Amino acid sequence: MVQREANRCSRSASYRGTSTNFCVGGQMTPFEFVIIFLIGGVITVGLVHRFVAYLCSRFPRFGAWVDGAPMVLLKDGCWRLDAMEGLRIDPEGVMAAGREQGVTSLAQIKYAVVERNGSISIIKH
Repeated sequence: MVQREANRCSRSASYRGTSTNFCVGGQMTPFEFVIIFLIGGVITVGLVHRFVAYLCSRFPRFGAWVDGAPMVLLKDGCWRLDAMEGLRIDPEGVMAAGREQGVTSLAQIKYAVVERNGSISIIKH
């Protein structure tokens, strides 16, 4: 029985005076399993990100679907209520973005646009 055990183990190593047998096909510790799982997850996410970025650059319609498209919230003083309700933005939020860009009244705004990254751009008259 000891002989069969010795045949299964192919290598042995010494670390600080202790001898350890490494068996082929041995069981992983929970720590090793978690580390391998995390490394595999990071590699998978990186590859998926690269693939989606390639598809976005190759196919503009796919890129618009993934990243979204800019939406006009205000045009020449008229609010686009359907777009604002869909994005859950109120007029006070648009005016706050306008004040950050130096606009003091609604009459100074020609367009208010929600960009693909979520910021609000104000185009003045």
